Amino acid sequence: MEFGIAMATSADSWKLVQRAEELGFSHAWFYDTQMLSADCFVAMGAAAVKTKHIRLGTGVLVPTNRIAPVTANAFASLNSLAPGRIDFGVGTGFTARRAMGLSAMRLADMEDYIQTIYALLRKETIEVTLEGSLRKIRFLNPDHGLINTDDPIALHVSAYGPRSRSLTAKLQAGWLNFIGDVSSATSALESMQMAWRDAGHQVDDLSATAFALGCVLEADEPYDSPRAMAQAGPRAAVTLHRAADEALAGWQNSSAMLPSFADTVSGYVELARRFEPADARYLTNHEGHLMFVKPEERPFVTAELIRDTSFTATEEVLIERIAALRDAGYTQFTVQLTPGQESAVEDWARIRCALTQ
Repeated sequence: MEFGIAMATSADSWKLVQRAEELGFSHAWFYDTQMLSADCFVAMGAAAVKTKHIRLGTGVLVPTNRIAPVTANAFASLNSLAPGRIDFGVGTGFTARRAMGLSAMRLADMEDYIQTIYALLRKETIEVTLEGSLRKIRFLNPDHGLINTDDPIALHVSAYGPRSRSLTAKLQAGWLNFIGDVSSATSALESMQMAWRDAGHQVDDLSATAFALGCVLEADEPYDSPRAMAQAGPRAAVTLHRAADEALAGWQNSSAMLPSFADTVSGYVELARRFEPADARYLTNHEGHLMFVKPEERPFVTAELIRDTSFTATEEVLIERIAALRDAGYTQFTVQLTPGQESAVEDWARIRCALTQ
């Protein structure tokens, strides 16, 4: 099993990525959330020149937020700085779109976008719709040393529903899944493996990455300690954000609400109904998303919610949980490190070592 890190991108994320490489992590995933964090391609460029081995990926890029020729050029440019180390992680959009008051994009449009990116990287001349009209486009100077279209750029798709899992299998892409516990993560993997088999592929060829937030607790450290709140609390808060989105905007909630937290979630939704401005409550709802716990949502981010929605436990317990993911068929475990808590990479490095010896 490989181990990666993910981050809410900052301009100097290269420092964390450089340390992760030193500690033996294989992947670094940069969030592409324009209204919440820094530009992923700027940060990946810096990381590319500051590292030698670690793979660098978008985790994940949302097609509606960047036109395809620009994205293809960005990947080809990165590929010159870190040949063969670039990953194209893509999804229909959760954080990046909801922070702008939008629900997920159409899956068919994402597939077209992916096909366009790879056609351009193959140096083909293709037709795309630009400003309402079909235009033929291609890279005009791909062989003049400005970009790299030769080394492969791996595709990874964030997929939660049956149609997106089928698309992942159709494209023979890596699969990205955001998880909170072993049971639901394993169930989702079984569904992905079924889609993979239905497409005629061998399950052993499936690249399956589990994204998680969590905190490596000291003995007797509570689940809502200051460290746990900073490192894992933002993952617990996602449960609240999703529920508010569903209640206020009707946006699909791809994560089942845990019945034991119905009252907690309901209380947060009632709070969210009073967020301002009234015509854009999503702004306050998604502030700090996957980065920090806002003061107003702190009463709802309980020790129990952190325990049940994140990988927060003692080192020994976490080793057992991640080993269970590995044995189920996950090929990579990626932990997101929250802003200001980058030193937690040292804790997760111990777990990586324990599981890769």
